[in-house]
Amino acid sequence: MIRALRQRAGRRQLMVPEAEAQDVLDELQRLRARVPLLTGALAASTDGLIVAQDTPGVEAEGIAALTAAALGVAVRMTDATGRGGFRELLVSGYIATYAAGSSAVLTLLAEDRINVGRLHLEGRRSGARIGEVVDAVLERAERPAPPQRPDRTGALPRRPAPYTDRPPTP
Repeated sequence: MIRALRQRAGRRQLMVPEAEAQDVLDELQRLRARVPLLTGALAASTDGLIVAQDTPGVEAEGIAALTAAALGVAVRMTDATGRGGFRELLVSGYIATYAAGSSAVLTLLAEDRINVGRLHLEGRRSGARIGEVVDAVLERAERPAPPQRPDRTGALPRRPAPYTDRPPTP
């Protein structure tokens, strides 16, 4: 997981088409409806680019950039301690960040009275759903384009004449 996060973040920027970004936004809004004390939710690439956000009253770009920085520290910490790959990060107060597939993260902002167990349960589920959407976009982008077929609407192609020593007959 760590290797995939680094490779994908270093290789290209995450570009999500509008339809899939809307799917991610819909998931963020459903998550906020399921968890009452959740005050904001955003999905971003591992390098801090926003995929979708539902964070009223908060500068989403800044949160996405800080999430990318925190993710970098968390990944380095898991590397240094040998404790496995990055899955989630919790900051008291409550800010929770979850892996969302191999190239995105889900960051949740909540009031301090939130049920942390419920936050983790719902955050992990939404992170998995968002990860499926984003990873599917990346899979499609990485597939090579199918070879183009020749245009068959015109005349049939002519074969070249075979070489002979005889002069052409009139």
